[in-house]
Amino acid sequence: MMQMLGAGGMIVLTDFERQPDADNPRGYSEWEPAKLLPKQPDRIDEAEGKVVKVISQLLLSVPEGRNYKVIFMERPLPEVLASQGEMLRRRGKSDSLSHDLMSAAFTKHLREVNAWLKRRTEISLCRVQYKQLLHDPAGSVETIRNFLALELEVEAMVRKVDLSLYRNRSS
Repeated sequence: MMQMLGAGGMIVLTDFERQPDADNPRGYSEWEPAKLLPKQPDRIDEAEGKVVKVISQLLLSVPEGRNYKVIFMERPLPEVLASQGEMLRRRGKSDSLSHDLMSAAFTKHLREVNAWLKRRTEISLCRVQYKQLLHDPAGSVETIRNFLALELEVEAMVRKVDLSLYRNRSS
């Protein structure tokens, strides 16, 4: 998503701290200060007018008193868990929690995030289904463009979708 938005003409806030690897050969487009949001929520001010990746756990730390537009990527939980498991395996780390415990924890977390998003009226939300984006990139990009109300380079965004990177699938 971050690469799509950048290709569309938006300014992506990234520090290139995390380099491309086998799990993400195009890079991570992350901004390390986002990890500081729980203790330093005003760091989000540095992202004004830019696109910044904020994982769902850290999203809960964005301060009130600002207007946000959030594109929330939704992927089937079995695929998320499989992807994380593969990443840990490649790094020589084992997942110490059982699949069932991880699945329950993620499900609970997503319920909490969704409830929080409903309470935060200053947050405009666009949910993007991962599989839908892969199978209909043009339709998904049009939805994103309409949500952001910006003139984006739609074709450049569509070209960023690469089905070969969809490796951890569920039925």
